[in-house]
Amino acid sequence: MVDFDADLIRTLQDDGRTSIHDLAAAVGQPRAAVSSRLRAMRADGTVRVVAAVDPAFLGQHVLAHVAVRTDGTTDHVAAHLRDLDETVFVSATGGVHDLVTEIRVGTMPALHGLLARIRSLPGVADISTLIYSTVIKGFFVSEYRGGIRIDATDTALIELLQTDGRASFRELGEAVRLSPSAVATRVDRLIEGGVIKISAVEARGLTQRQLALGVGLSLAGDDDAVIDAIRSWRGVDFAARSLGRFDLILTLVEPSASALYTSLERIRALPGVRHTESWFHLAVLKEDYARTLRPADLAAASAGGGADGGTGAASGGRAGGLSR
Repeated sequence: MVDFDADLIRTLQDDGRTSIHDLAAAVGQPRAAVSSRLRAMRADGTVRVVAAVDPAFLGQHVLAHVAVRTDGTTDHVAAHLRDLDETVFVSATGGVHDLVTEIRVGTMPALHGLLARIRSLPGVADISTLIYSTVIKGFFVSEYRGGIRIDATDTALIELLQTDGRASFRELGEAVRLSPSAVATRVDRLIEGGVIKISAVEARGLTQRQLALGVGLSLAGDDDAVIDAIRSWRGVDFAARSLGRFDLILTLVEPSASALYTSLERIRALPGVRHTESWFHLAVLKEDYARTLRPADLAAASAGGGADGGTGAASGGRAGGLSR
């Protein structure tokens, strides 16, 4: 069952709207079994299938990973981080730091201002920041390159898909008063244009079916060779080139501690990897990529919005999920 679930979730992470027929073919299971298992996993919170708007489309050209060390318990600091609009991910970790968060802002001055706010929170001992220069692999950064205009109907569809990425075209059409075929055309355009990515978010942590390990890599020599080696590895959930104390940061996700160890050793054995530092994700406290699209967002999209923000920005790789 674990392998079946993992294969099903991986397929949905590539394309959250994959049909039951295609899911069954991909995992080699009967359609009825796939439909039943997916329904059960969504019902118990094991997996959510949702849309996320590409950060570049929203003008969020700076993506950063912030590790926080606290004085005493983490609850107060974690609550503040969860409440920030700029955070999409917050996790309690075991390692040198107590919490990690991914933040998304528009400019470097905005990043500096937010980091100052985080440092000033009661209970924060210190923070360490990495800026993603390039997202290599993940599930919630697409490849928006500008030139897509959206209207109020597109906005409504995006916000519905952020709640349920597998809502049928008929259901979506009833909500926005369009035919299913018209809705399908709009949704396909948003996906193909890189405005949104529809993918699966899996529950992770020590109390969940899957364990997650964050890893920072210091490299020596050819970065591209290391990146090429890990890009297609199944256990690598997220990877990004970074500026800061690590050259590369990634997340490993496996069903057991022994499997995580095997994956970590495989990475350590790569030519060009000089040093690794790792941290356990003990509990994911926030993983929320949904955003309300305001008029300013629509104006940015109409202006071409994007990937050339040039402020130390993270340009999208395939998609962006659990960072970290």
